[in-house]
Amino acid sequence: MAYNWNWQVFLQPSATGEGTYLSWLLEGLKWTLTLSLSAWVIALVVGSIVGVLRTVPNRWLSGLATGYVEIFRNIPLLVQLFIWYFVLPELLPVNMGNAFKQMHPLTQQFFAAMLCLGLFTAARVAEQVRAGIQSLPRGQKNAGLALGFTLAQVYRHVLLPMAYRIIVPPLTSEFLNIFKNSAVATTIGLIELSRQAQQLVDFTAQPYEAFIAVTLLYVAINVTVMFLMRALEQRVRIPGFIGGK
Repeated sequence: MAYNWNWQVFLQPSATGEGTYLSWLLEGLKWTLTLSLSAWVIALVVGSIVGVLRTVPNRWLSGLATGYVEIFRNIPLLVQLFIWYFVLPELLPVNMGNAFKQMHPLTQQFFAAMLCLGLFTAARVAEQVRAGIQSLPRGQKNAGLALGFTLAQVYRHVLLPMAYRIIVPPLTSEFLNIFKNSAVATTIGLIELSRQAQQLVDFTAQPYEAFIAVTLLYVAINVTVMFLMRALEQRVRIPGFIGGK
């Protein structure tokens, strides 16, 4: 293959004169981690609330939660990102829309991508939480009510602590997905990891080195997440339930 491999390209001064090309990738890695972790917080909080509402006896609340899940799960992520970034500012009240448009472009891109990723993943987390709650024996809920707990207290002290332990493996998959899905933010200009790799290729014409490096960084992120979540699963597992021994 007539290709001039040059792994030293990462140590060369960047075209902008600000650090090396390696620092470009590390800057992109920082934005990928910041975006993904911020979106995961939103996904876990909103997904837990929606997942609980999917199981409550009130059919109106359950219906609203079901509608949320169906809407966010069935619209492609890229379409949702464009709606958050291009359409929503036009639908907001004039003052709020103008305030968003007057933000620094990087801030606009980050918040749009964070809300999009967070709420999209929340719909998937909600289904995991719902499944975890419904997998528990009905006697647990009845026992909590018999002890005098309110329904909210039963969820907080009995059902959710057990459900979360059961759904650690599927939550791990969603956590991994949010890092991979963060790459769609490049379509609105956010300088996350894959975007920086594209820029590195544009300036250096070394595509193989750039994308091999990015691939290794994504693998490192995923391996770290899997190791931490597996350790968490081992720590919280309960004998007799899924994954328990």
